[in-house]
Amino acid sequence: MSDVRAARSRATIQDVADEAGLSRGTVSRVLNDEPYVSPKAREAVQEAVRRVGYVRSAAARSLVTRRSGAVALIVHEPSVQVLDDPNIGNILIGTNSVLSEADQQLVTIMVDSARDNERVVEYLRGGFVDGAIVLSARDGDAVTRAVEEIGLPACFVGHPSDAPNTSYIAIDNRAAAFEITSRLVETGRRRIGMLASGLDRDSGQDRLAGFEAALGDRFDPALVAPNPLFSYTAGVEGMRELLDRAPDIDGVFAASDAVAAGAMDVLQRAGRSVPGDVGVVGFDDSAWALRCDPPLSTVRQPAKTLGEHAARQVLAQISGTDDGPHGLILPTEVVWRASA
Repeated sequence: MSDVRAARSRATIQDVADEAGLSRGTVSRVLNDEPYVSPKAREAVQEAVRRVGYVRSAAARSLVTRRSGAVALIVHEPSVQVLDDPNIGNILIGTNSVLSEADQQLVTIMVDSARDNERVVEYLRGGFVDGAIVLSARDGDAVTRAVEEIGLPACFVGHPSDAPNTSYIAIDNRAAAFEITSRLVETGRRRIGMLASGLDRDSGQDRLAGFEAALGDRFDPALVAPNPLFSYTAGVEGMRELLDRAPDIDGVFAASDAVAAGAMDVLQRAGRSVPGDVGVVGFDDSAWALRCDPPLSTVRQPAKTLGEHAARQVLAQISGTDDGPHGLILPTEVVWRASA
């Protein structure tokens, strides 16, 4: 009986035509939004669709339009990082809001291993999405190469050095890191270290470069603790490492707010007051910044707006109205709070 119900539930164009009392050709023209159909016939088809429960096949539609109606958001981060990083969530929200208005489906893909890379490359080559927004791409990444080779409508959030022919939306990480490190120096700190994350991508590299430039001759490479992830755990591990190397450290620039939160917990458990003994600054102005005690001085970046702009770039490429590739840099601002 369940098979009969399933069969009955899969209404066809012929069912719609029979219900509306019209030809299959007329029904097809209405469903494809073609001209030369009277308002009365169009209304009859729409009512018949509702009555018989017809659902148009996405596969059939894509054969006609050669489009899937979907855009991928590809996130190069471990799953735990995706759940823990408010910036990724805000980029996703911004992306989805623009795609939803354009009746495009957002497909979220996480890349956490070399095997994931291979799978995603084959997926993109298979034409299952019309475009892609790529977040946290590493230099020399297989997905980046595939996007360039396929000529897929795409936009990077960030600017990998090996994607010269693809649009990107980003912030000036180097300038922002320079500005907040300079503010930290102005508070009178003399032994300033950095918890550097994501050095395999442009954002992490540029934040370290901005930190080094702000310190000038006072930059000490021994006071840089690297970690692949922008995570709370990275802050815990890195701060312990810096305290072992330099017990007299009195300032810390963390490459993200989550990293800064981990560092502050280690400092306070070690009996160091923040900001009395050690001034701490972060990057993002995410929810982590206000969870810290004291609240965290940080760089505010417009994560939701990054997602919105990236989605618009991809939609313009899909529609053929884009004359790219384009690069767009959005502004940031330092938010100064009690941690420094």
